Amino acid sequence: MGLTQGITELFPISSLGHSVLLPGILGWHNLVNSQSKPESFFLAFIVGLHVGTALGLLVYYRATWITLFRGLGRQLAATRAHGVSSLWRLSDPEIDKNYRLLFILAVATVPVGIAGLLFEHELRVLFAKPLAAAIFLSINGVLLLVGERLRRNSGRHVQYKSLDTMSARGALAIGCSQIFALFAGISRSGISMVAGLMDGLDHEESANFAFLLATPVILLAGMLKLPDLMGPLGDGVRYQTLVGALCAMVTAMISVRFLTKWFTTKTLIPFGFYSLVAGLLCVVRFG
Repeated sequence: MGLTQGITELFPISSLGHSVLLPGILGWHNLVNSQSKPESFFLAFIVGLHVGTALGLLVYYRATWITLFRGLGRQLAATRAHGVSSLWRLSDPEIDKNYRLLFILAVATVPVGIAGLLFEHELRVLFAKPLAAAIFLSINGVLLLVGERLRRNSGRHVQYKSLDTMSARGALAIGCSQIFALFAGISRSGISMVAGLMDGLDHEESANFAFLLATPVILLAGMLKLPDLMGPLGDGVRYQTLVGALCAMVTAMISVRFLTKWFTTKTLIPFGFYSLVAGLLCVVRFG
């Protein structure tokens, strides 16, 4: 489960969907039955795996995050001369570009953070079932394929944007798109990349933004629910969670290294076909 989590969280094929489908396929009925309960030891286990994935991303992008926070320091120092309002004047040519990227990452984190706090529990109880996850995985495939088709039709003679010029509005749209990943089967990285492509980013920039954005979103959500693992729900699964989290951390680092190279020249299309075919097969299996 840890190896699967580290791969499917970053590959745009939905880690949450696979964490619901895999136990059903393998006949782990105690896990299948616990997934949609209001309180679940399996959820505590999955939370631990997500924290491991986030730590893997944090290690991989450590130099980038250090640079971004140094930019924050420089921009805060500049407010002495230009005033506090300079912190949100993103169009100002004198604004530190690293602070600017950190700012739009923070903006993009807000929508899914609020939605997760308000609706994650209810959506998990309703839809964390194999058949529902299979349907949403199929929808994920359609979203990736349609997103690629729309991008191809609209971007033949368009100059791609870069993260240095992304607007706060564009970042907010990408952040809002992540709300759909609360449904098991919809990929967080996939839906973020499609939204990035629609905003004018190329595949490489869209992937990097999605992976950077995933780091605080997954880590904060995991840390918020980590006390469940320390409480009664974690009894009997803490050792397994530690092993799984370490596996997820390692595979997340390998996956992000592979995908950042992949998206320099390739697209979401193979992942779209995988999600569609795997989802439909699982619909037949669990229908």
